[in-house]
Amino acid sequence: MNPTTNKMFSFLFIFFSLWSFSSQNEDDYNDVFYLDFDNVIEIPPTEETVSCDCQREHTEWDKLFIMLENSQMRESMLLHSLDEILKVELQKLRGEMLQFVENISSLCIASTEQATSQISNQVDRMLARKNEEAEDLSGMLHESEQGKVLQEILQLSRNVSNRLSNLERAWQRKTELDIQQRGLTEKDYMTRGDNFILNSLWQKLQETKAELKESHKKKTQRLLPIGCETALLFPMRSKKIFASVHPTVGMMLSSFTACMWVKVTEMLDKTIVFSYGTKINPYEIQLYLSYDSAVLAVSSDLNKIAAQNVISSGQWTHFCGIWNSVNGNASLWANGKLVKASSDIAKEHIIPDGGILQIGQEKNGCCVGGGFNESLAFSGKITGFNIWNRVLSEKEISRQSEEETCNIRGDVVGWGVTEILPHGGAQYVFSF
Repeated sequence: MNPTTNKMFSFLFIFFSLWSFSSQNEDDYNDVFYLDFDNVIEIPPTEETVSCDCQREHTEWDKLFIMLENSQMRESMLLHSLDEILKVELQKLRGEMLQFVENISSLCIASTEQATSQISNQVDRMLARKNEEAEDLSGMLHESEQGKVLQEILQLSRNVSNRLSNLERAWQRKTELDIQQRGLTEKDYMTRGDNFILNSLWQKLQETKAELKESHKKKTQRLLPIGCETALLFPMRSKKIFASVHPTVGMMLSSFTACMWVKVTEMLDKTIVFSYGTKINPYEIQLYLSYDSAVLAVSSDLNKIAAQNVISSGQWTHFCGIWNSVNGNASLWANGKLVKASSDIAKEHIIPDGGILQIGQEKNGCCVGGGFNESLAFSGKITGFNIWNRVLSEKEISRQSEEETCNIRGDVVGWGVTEILPHGGAQYVFSF
């Protein structure tokens, strides 16, 4: 047996001896025994003791302590094995968790980038849409602000004019008093050298007064033509923006006069002011702008007249287009004056009823709002749109451009009476 086993048997022998002794002497339990187990003198086993121990039958306590010793060893072995297993499993679990976190993070980054990109695109589209709406609104607000500024300028002009008038009257009174006191004629007084500065001041006052009157006259012009309180606004060139006109009488015409006020933002090679057409012929009537020229076409674009240098961007211009089928006479009028006339334009042609009349776009589709071309669209303002089924006289045309245009109405289309519906962003605007 090895030294450890011998030490264990020695410990057990002493323990059981003490226990036997204490069981025989119950009154001596209070005695204290101290055993130094670490310093127990090992007795080398002899053949006699060895044979004796081996032949000795184990008691119940021997078996119990042997079982306890074995169970403690097993427990230690199990704990050690469990500790090693846990270390291995924890290392494996840690690796799996790191791999899982890495995979999840890559997926989260990709999803986050995709979601961020989608949100960014949506925000950009929303900002672009709001920007367009703000531009449209700013256009209307701009006119309102122009009205306020114009009123302030007018009030300032009136104040300055009143002050100049008072100064003029005061100077005239002073001149009369000086003439009376000195007994001089007005001519002599005005020619004296010491009054040279007053004469210069008088001249400047007259010039300033004339300039103020002219400025007042220009500033008092309304944002819309005289007598017009509403206008159709086409905020931009778009194939979706136009206005449909719905006459209450038929459009079968052997002659006509079409008049309107136009303020265009930009003119291209062909910018449609209004058009009328049917399914068979979409180009029965067209009035359009080609840069600084105005063009009237009847029946087709081959039957047309054009007047050059009659319109400028950003300025109101009154147009009238006239046509008669009897001899094909056609003419264009700008601001009440004849600018172009021709004959043999669609002679003996009759404009049929049942078509579609539109402002700001060309009738080249099957229905209202169909088949439009963005490059042909009108951008700007139109008001006082009227059509008669006859040829107006020169006096009637001049009256429209000089007097209250919007109070004069045609018998086929009358501005303010005939239904004119804006579409796709076109809208009515009002003067102050």
